[in-house]
Amino acid sequence: MTASGSMTSSERPRDNWLADWLDAWNRFWFTPADPLPLALIRIAVGTLLAWASFVWWLDAEAFFSHDGWQRPENVWRMNDQPWQWSWYFAAGSADMARMLAGITLVAALMLALGIATPLAALVSLVGLISAVNRAPLNVFGLDDTLGMLLIAVAAGPSGAVLSVDRLLAPDIAADRPSVRANLALRLIQVHLCVVYLFSGCGKLLGASWWEGTALWGAAANVQYRTLDLTWLASHPWLINALTLSTLWWEIAYATLIWPRLTRRLFLAMAVPVHLGIGLAMGMMEFGLAMLTANMAFVPADVLRRLLQPLLRRSAGTASHRA
Repeated sequence: MTASGSMTSSERPRDNWLADWLDAWNRFWFTPADPLPLALIRIAVGTLLAWASFVWWLDAEAFFSHDGWQRPENVWRMNDQPWQWSWYFAAGSADMARMLAGITLVAALMLALGIATPLAALVSLVGLISAVNRAPLNVFGLDDTLGMLLIAVAAGPSGAVLSVDRLLAPDIAADRPSVRANLALRLIQVHLCVVYLFSGCGKLLGASWWEGTALWGAAANVQYRTLDLTWLASHPWLINALTLSTLWWEIAYATLIWPRLTRRLFLAMAVPVHLGIGLAMGMMEFGLAMLTANMAFVPADVLRRLLQPLLRRSAGTASHRA
């Protein structure tokens, strides 16, 4: 209580909790953010999608044509949803299927380079959805992760920096913090937390994860492994430690990635987890896609310090063109 009889802020009863919650909600979603992390995610997503599209393009007839591995009528039964549209359903020939796969490939390359970025992001997203809905048996973690990231890349100003668009049409305010950039990054962050939480909780249903032997099953699987890790059989304690620490990391990620005190640890653990999966099980593209998603949690000022020479050169080129 002050001399005048009024209450200080610390003494005032906190009965307006709803207003405080709404204020925190607005700050979380609508505080302007630096678009640099989103631009780096765009480059990585475009590159990974270009690789996947190139694989599709090489054998588009088998993937997407009416006479391919999965006939359209069987795909419709498998999808069992009337809204699962794909432009490949309209491809009446193998050449048409190859052309549509080529469109996705070109759009992905344009996205990685930042050429007509909004259009390239939209076409890339449509191309990925079309491929997933036309060939559902070929869908794996890479495709799901690319879909998650492409939605954010298409929604945010992903071409505001490190793009050909930025060089050809320089705008002084283009790479300034924006609400759209924050929304896009928050979408990735929240979605990533949901993915890890459900993945970790799903693992709790398996006895091998409780026993600490699940990673040995992956290492000993000759159909998937690309590295011979059978020497781990002589070190059961190491298998237990790796299995249980991976399980703990996935379950705790949604909570402990947000505090600054633990964020560095969880981002650091993401590198060996996903690179280990990629190197040991031949799923490097999936591992790189998940590491790309984790980039949404890396502070923009850290990325700017690391990329300072490149950003300075890009800004100089843009100002010269202007």
